[in-house]
Amino acid sequence: MQTKELKEKIIKDNRTHTKDTGSPEVQIALISDRINYLTEHFSTHKKDYHSRVGLMKLVGQRKRLLEYLKGQDVKRYKSLIEKLKLRK
Repeated sequence: MQTKELKEKIIKDNRTHTKDTGSPEVQIALISDRINYLTEHFSTHKKDYHSRVGLMKLVGQRKRLLEYLKGQDVKRYKSLIEKLKLRK
């Protein structure tokens, strides 16, 4: 799970200015961290279907935010994709 320190570190690494906590980059980074955690969780808890539904919602939300960012600024989109290693 995301601890307060980990969350602050993710925000610090992905923010666009000093007081930024809600930009698409920060939101996508936080969601990606939760997705990675849940993916590891499912390797040991294969029948946890309730959490799997939550994972699918997070994936959809991240996808919508990525599409929004791509429409706003392609340069920021590409740098974020590269930084978070989301595409191959």
